[in-house]
Amino acid sequence: MENINELKSLLSIPKDIVITTHRNPDGDAIGSSLGLRHYLEQLGHTVKVAVPSEFPHFLNWMPGTKDILVYDTGQEEVKKALEKPDMVFCLDFNSLERIDKMGELIAQLKTKIVLIDHHLYPEPFYDFELHDVTASSTSELVYDFINLLGDKRLINLNVADCLFTGILTDTGSFKYATSPKLFRLVADLLELGVDDNRIQNLVFNSLEEKHLRLLGHVLDNRMEVLDEYRTAIITLTKQDYEKYKISRGDTEGLVNYLLQMSNVALAIFIHEQPTITKISLRSKGNFSVQEIAKKHFRGGGHKNASGGYSYIGLRPTVKKFKSILPEYKDLLLNNDL
Repeated sequence: MENINELKSLLSIPKDIVITTHRNPDGDAIGSSLGLRHYLEQLGHTVKVAVPSEFPHFLNWMPGTKDILVYDTGQEEVKKALEKPDMVFCLDFNSLERIDKMGELIAQLKTKIVLIDHHLYPEPFYDFELHDVTASSTSELVYDFINLLGDKRLINLNVADCLFTGILTDTGSFKYATSPKLFRLVADLLELGVDDNRIQNLVFNSLEEKHLRLLGHVLDNRMEVLDEYRTAIITLTKQDYEKYKISRGDTEGLVNYLLQMSNVALAIFIHEQPTITKISLRSKGNFSVQEIAKKHFRGGGHKNASGGYSYIGLRPTVKKFKSILPEYKDLLLNNDL
C-alpha cells in the first residue's frame, strides 16, 4: 500500500468516517466493514457503516449489525451521514456503480477515500488503496491493513469474529482462494478467541423451513444440466419469489449445489428481480467465469465466482447464456477438475 505513512497520519486524529460496501452485501462485505469499524473506533474515530441494500439475516448476530444504515430503507440517514464525512472507506467493490445512488453521493465529496478490495480492475475513484486480487477476501485485506498500520494489538474479539466470518463465507468454508498465508491469518484469529464452531453454526445452521422447501423446489423443478457443456443452470421466477416468500439472502449459496456434481465445471443461477435479471456464475478448476460476466452480462468478479445482470427478462437471459456456451465449449470440456 502506497502512502501508508500519510494515511496513518490522517488516522492519528479522530475523524467522522463512513464505511460502505456493495449492493446485496454478503458475509465478506459485512464482515470486513464491521471488522474495520471496530478497529477504527478503538482509535477514537466516529464510524458509521452504510450499505445500499439489506444483508442476509444469518449475519444479524455479528456485533454492530443493528447500527448499519441501509440506503433502501433509510435514505435520509445515509444522505446525512455522507454530507461531510472526514473520510470514506470503500470495501469489497471496485466501482462506484456497485453502490448505486450512494456512489453518486460519494463522487461529489471532497474528502479522502480509501479503497480496500480484491476484485479485478478497480476504477480510480480513491486516494488510497489496498488492492490484491490474490487475496481470499476483503476481510483478509482488512486484517493486512491493520497490520500495515502497526496495530495488530487492536484486533480484539469483535474485530476477529467479523473478519473470520468474512473469510469463512467468501472462501466457501475454506474451499476457494486459500493460501498458506490465509491459514496463518486464521490461526491468529483463533488464538485471539474466535470460536469457529460457534460461527459456523450461526452462519450455516440458521435456516428456516422455507429455505429447505425452496432448495427442494429449485433442485427438482428449476435445475437443468447441459452435459455437452459440463454446465448446469438453475432459475427462479418472480412467482417463485412470491410463493416461497424469498427475501434478501435466502438464495445465498444455491448456485454452489450445482458444483457438487462431479462432471459440472460451470454453474449459473439466473433469477428475476423487479427491474433486472440477476446472474451468479461459479466454476471449478481453471475455467474462469469472470470473462463471461464482464463480456456478456455487464458484471465481473473473480476467476471462479462472478456475477452480472441483464434487462431482457428471465427466459431471454437463459437463451442468451445458452447461445454463448459454444464459445467456451473446448475450455469447459478440457477443464481439469
